[in-house]
This record gives sequence, structure tokens and C-alpha cells, in this order.
Amino acid sequence: MMNTKWRDEQHPSFINFISSFLSANSFRLNFVPIAPDCIFNCGGLSVAFIFVTNWDCQNCEPIFSRVKKLKGQFANLYVVVSLPTKEQNDSFVHSYFKYGMELGKPTFVPVQDLEMGFEKIVKIAHSRGTCKRQDALSKLKAERKQSVQGMDNFLRVVTSIPGIDNHDANAVNSYFPSNYFKIPYNYFSRYFLHLCFLLSYLGKQKANHNF
Repeated sequence: MMNTKWRDEQHPSFINFISSFLSANSFRLNFVPIAPDCIFNCGGLSVAFIFVTNWDCQNCEPIFSRVKKLKGQFANLYVVVSLPTKEQNDSFVHSYFKYGMELGKPTFVPVQDLEMGFEKIVKIAHSRGTCKRQDALSKLKAERKQSVQGMDNFLRVVTSIPGIDNHDANAVNSYFPSNYFKIPYNYFSRYFLHLCFLLSYLGKQKANHNF
């Protein structure tokens, strides 16, 4: 998503570059009245950007005021600043400390030209989205491993009971909800509940067979 006001302030050729670059990288471009200059949704994560394309050495206070306002609204905010001249770079460094910015809160990304700046924006958004997906996959794998370990432990305990084999243990397990082994009970209460389920199952089996 791109801020309509920010778009109208840019040269048409730069907007054409942005549109082509996003299309080549499988992103859709929508113009909407948002607070940041653009927002990317990647891997379930929203990343917001302020893109300063014209650094005014004589009037930079509004930029930092806007940054302070938006960093309280967006958890993932980056500020990309185009600084093609040494004078602009020196002005940025001086102003950064003058207006009390904290390192990394938010992260500022100085660039030498507009095209490089937008490419940085896309790379940052993509990398943050990739990290988000990897974290989600890692958590899913950990939960799956915990579930498998819980099942293995359960089968070992149940089959240690005289007269109970793997078939019986698996039949008992079918009574449990699918997320049962993810419930954070402590060691003893977990197996106590397993055995309660087992006794209930055996009781039903005996009743069905008139034992």
C-alpha cells in the first residue's frame, strides 16, 4: 500500500519505476490514504515505511516530528532517507541527534538515490516477512515434535500394563482430542489422566463384552 499524498509529491517517472519494480517482484501496488508513506504485508507481518525523497537541510523538524508520531503507531517502522549530497548527509547526522532519536527506534536507512531507496524498502519488507514465516515454521515443528514425544511416552506407559498391547493403547489414544499432548500439564498429572482414560476405556470394553 502506498500513501496517495506521497505519490502525488513524486515525479511520475519514479512512480513508474516503483510500479514496475513491484510487479517484477510479485507485489501489488495500491494507493490509499495511509499515515506512513507505504506499508508492506509480508508473511503475515506489516512493515511500515517513511520514505524521505527530498531532504531539506533548512526544514527537517517536520520529518522527525512525523517519525516520533508514527513510531508509536507502528511496531515495525523504518525510515528511508535519500541523501545524494555531502551537505544533506551532514545535515541528517546533525539533526538525528539534535531531535533526540534513539538508535534503532526506529531504524533509519540513508541511501544515495531514490531507486536504491525503494529497492531497500522492498528488501527489508521481504526479509522481515521471511523471518516471520521461519519463526512460525519453527514453532510448528517444535509443537509437532512435542506431540510425537508425548505420544511415544504414553504408549510406553500404557503398554507396560500387563495385558495391554499396542493395539489397546492406540485404541485408548483415539479417545483423546487431537491437541491433548500439547496441553502443558506436569509429568505426573499428565500420566494420571492417561491412566484414567485407560481405565474408562477398559471398563467400557468389559461392559460391551459382558466380562
